[in-house]
Amino acid sequence: MTLSADTRETPRWERFTPSQRLARFAVYLGMVMVVVWSVRNVRIIPEFLYDAHNQMADLFTRMWPPDLAYYPSTVHGALIETLHIATLGTILAIVMAVPVGLMAARNIVPFRLVNEFAKLILVASRSVNSLVWALLFVAVFGPGALAGTIAIAFRSIGFVGKLLAEAIEEANAGPIEALTAAGASWPKVLIKGYWPQVQPAFWSIALFRWDINVRESAVLGLVGAGGIGLILDSAMNFFQWTRVATILIAIFTVVILAEIVVTRIRKRLI
Repeated sequence: MTLSADTRETPRWERFTPSQRLARFAVYLGMVMVVVWSVRNVRIIPEFLYDAHNQMADLFTRMWPPDLAYYPSTVHGALIETLHIATLGTILAIVMAVPVGLMAARNIVPFRLVNEFAKLILVASRSVNSLVWALLFVAVFGPGALAGTIAIAFRSIGFVGKLLAEAIEEANAGPIEALTAAGASWPKVLIKGYWPQVQPAFWSIALFRWDINVRESAVLGLVGAGGIGLILDSAMNFFQWTRVATILIAIFTVVILAEIVVTRIRKRLI
């Protein structure tokens, strides 16, 4: 006995299969468990939370008005040193990251062992925070701007090298094959074939990294690596909150100006 057309069951559309729904539930449950586990291990003290708004209001009251007379004598020089640390660190990072990025690009160096070694360098650079790099180089070179500059450079190698390697791997193979077929040497293929395609990405990466380094170099002084963070740490240790406010205003102003400069340069170059 067969069912008529009117009695057949209409197929029901479902967005996810039962296995997909189970997998999604497992992911959500795992996320909730991680959040709960993290909150429990952070050990938040409720008494401090209840009084946090009062403490914040008291802190801002102590910071006002800012001690602007403190800027010309101390803050300005430290701010210039911070910009020097960020700029020199970025330049040094680019010099070291370019060869590592070339080794990491599979279409430039078709040797898996070399690629993996280069990627190991890039990952190691990104895995260590700039403050940790600064602590290491302060122990090696002593406190000062040199340690901060090298810390910024080593921190930036992974960022610049990784993005540069990805830009090289995404280059169009047509011009490369044409130059190779014409008998061009490897350096000429690199300069005439890859560089014109990678150039916009390269300048974008360099400018973006410099912008990041301006922010990061502002706090390296907290561990003795020079820059404006050094006088910020000193002012906080002596509870000179009006001077702290002046330093924070200076840092905020420089970060905004750096963002504007990078945006305008990027529009002209790219």
